[in-house]
Amino acid sequence: MDAPKKIKLDKEKSCLVIIWQNNVTHELPLKFLRDESPDAGNKGETILWRHYDPPKKEKKETPEMYQVENIIPVGSYGIQIVWKDGFDDGIYSWDLLWRFGEYMEVKNSLSADFEHDHNHNHKEGKK
Repeated sequence: MDAPKKIKLDKEKSCLVIIWQNNVTHELPLKFLRDESPDAGNKGETILWRHYDPPKKEKKETPEMYQVENIIPVGSYGIQIVWKDGFDDGIYSWDLLWRFGEYMEVKNSLSADFEHDHNHNHKEGKK
């Protein structure tokens, strides 16, 4: 996966906008990115084909945990997001960000498909 052309933080929409080399644009909500952080403390880790779940912890939400302090490039394969509450674990690879973008596209299109009057279809079928 090639690096994006541009990564922009949209504070108004509270999302990360990624424009890829093929001109596909993904908008990833900051809350989603933080909640899906790919760090071992959040997702667990796999060592020699064995998966270890992350330790159970109580999640205390604060406004700062969903605000970005900094975005740091990691090699040629991804970024690290530093959140305003100091959390900076997890590397978001280009491949992972692309998959997140595809997931959000499907999720948003499914939501749009169900935003119509379901009763209308049932009434037409009745005689």
